[in-house]
Amino acid sequence: MRLNVRYDNEIQSIELDEKAMSELWVSLSLGENDELTQEDKEELIQQAFDEQYNRPEYNSWHKFNRHRCEVKKPFRKDDELADNSDGMEYIADNTDTENRDRQYEYEAVCQHLREILKPEYADVLIAVVLDGLTPEEYAHNKKLKRDAVYKRLKRAKEKYKTLK
Repeated sequence: MRLNVRYDNEIQSIELDEKAMSELWVSLSLGENDELTQEDKEELIQQAFDEQYNRPEYNSWHKFNRHRCEVKKPFRKDDELADNSDGMEYIADNTDTENRDRQYEYEAVCQHLREILKPEYADVLIAVVLDGLTPEEYAHNKKLKRDAVYKRLKRAKEKYKTLK
């Protein structure tokens, strides 16, 4: 009997003798049927083997390897110059979405701080902790004394910890 086995993307045939065919009959759980002819048994074995082994193996291989190829470039008309790019501009870029998400998170945190703290505490906390200004830079921008900014920052952190 010749058994067709799918390996990668090709079909290979294996020659089986009578003993191997009877072992395959048992391992495929086809039951006991002595009335069948040799051809019917071979056909049943091939069908059962296809169902259990050939299709899933091929489908798994195909699922992982079907998109492994050159990046497809858009259609080029004949009157255009040849495209010598590497195709990277056709791959999706998610930086805009990530920047937008970061901006939404930043705005949500700022809104939360402004809702639970006094405006002067929220402003100093946002500027120093979220925006990365030093207390000296914040004092210079708001025309405040450095010690006043440090005191506001300390009070804002304490107030936030108690209200959080």
